[in-house]
Amino acid sequence: MVSSASSRLGYLFKHAQQRMAQLNAAALAPYDINGRELAVLLVLSDHEPPSQQQAADRLGVDRTTMVALLDALETKGLVTRRPQAGDRRRNVVELTPKGQQVLHDATAASDQAERELTSALTKQEARQLRTLLQAIVEES
Repeated sequence: MVSSASSRLGYLFKHAQQRMAQLNAAALAPYDINGRELAVLLVLSDHEPPSQQQAADRLGVDRTTMVALLDALETKGLVTRRPQAGDRRRNVVELTPKGQQVLHDATAASDQAERELTSALTKQEARQLRTLLQAIVEES
């Protein structure tokens, strides 16, 4: 039996991700950040001030990409970098007070975008979708 393209997981994941990206972009626009920058802020807030390399590793991005993301966030006054005590070759990255506020507000806006994406689902179905996607992601 041949199935249509619109029933294939690749098609569904791609189009769901595109819709999430559109909703998230609109939700984050008032905070002058994008989804990747929000991800950086979230990683930085989750742990003790990490080095640039630790943050890059947690996000799965290369060093050059991480530097560009941090440069943009630093220009916006959302993060600061300083040499790590005991190893001046490594930079520690921290959220500024403005960065903490933007993270708080942008996370709430992004949460609303996620609720909009899953609005056709019940709350239980939305939780189940998240759980199933986490299982897929954690397996890889």
